[in-house]
Amino acid sequence: MPEGDTVYRTAARLREALAGKQLTRSDLRVPRFATADLTGFTTLEVVPRGKHLLIRFGPPTAPATEPGTGTAPGATPHPRLTLHTHLRMDGTWRILPTTDTTSTTTRTRTRTATPPHPPGPAHEIRVILATADHTAVGYRLPVVELLRTADEHRAVGHLGPDLLGPDWDEATAAANLLAAPARPLGEALLDQRNLAGIGNVYKAELCFLAQVTPWTPVGDLPPSTLPRLAAAAHRLLDANKARRRNTTGSRRPGQTLFVYGRAHRPCLRCGTPVREAPQDDRPTYWCPRCQSGPTP
Repeated sequence: MPEGDTVYRTAARLREALAGKQLTRSDLRVPRFATADLTGFTTLEVVPRGKHLLIRFGPPTAPATEPGTGTAPGATPHPRLTLHTHLRMDGTWRILPTTDTTSTTTRTRTRTATPPHPPGPAHEIRVILATADHTAVGYRLPVVELLRTADEHRAVGHLGPDLLGPDWDEATAAANLLAAPARPLGEALLDQRNLAGIGNVYKAELCFLAQVTPWTPVGDLPPSTLPRLAAAAHRLLDANKARRRNTTGSRRPGQTLFVYGRAHRPCLRCGTPVREAPQDDRPTYWCPRCQSGPTP
């Protein structure tokens, strides 16, 4: 399940494949932006923001024009643009080699991505960004939005401190979580306006580490709990941004997470069967012995 650590790794792979290179093909397969063409634009950077991805492009340089046309040589008629995507539950990006075949589906006949064994069916493709060497293909992306880079705040301005970003601030995140004292902790952790990057897996694991159930009202927690919880969230995502997700420290198969996905299996600490119940229509896991507080 994509969460902040997954998005961080995805951004790193996209950055390695695209940054500093000119696009030879673009294809946004969503109705609103189906006619947009980024061919000739240069990828400037790829930035993860919580669970969002921002791919920033610099425009192609306009060709020189005849005197008196009103357009100076080297002018850039297009603004810088950003492709905003979100993976949600099962979106993914794949990096493929760009082949030398010529595609009739592009606006111009250029090198395009025609992989012999694509990692998913073509009807699930939402974005194709190709350079001379690599092609990034976005599958099952529920959010695809092209906007001016200057307008990125419209897409991510509502987010709280990014657990893996330069704006991370533990105190602000803790204060945001406490802003609605009656709200269940699990819901507060998933609210990206409080802190950006936590999904359903980390929600369950952090509640286990705090030794309270996800239904515990935030205001019922001791004052020191929320700052410690915010610090633990940052520590876990930072440790997992370059490796397979692990919250327990164990390398044994099936023991890398304390409670998430372990319904009816013994708790790794006390041996009590882990329980599962929905919270906001999401499967939620907890140990009835290690975690105190209300339950469904």
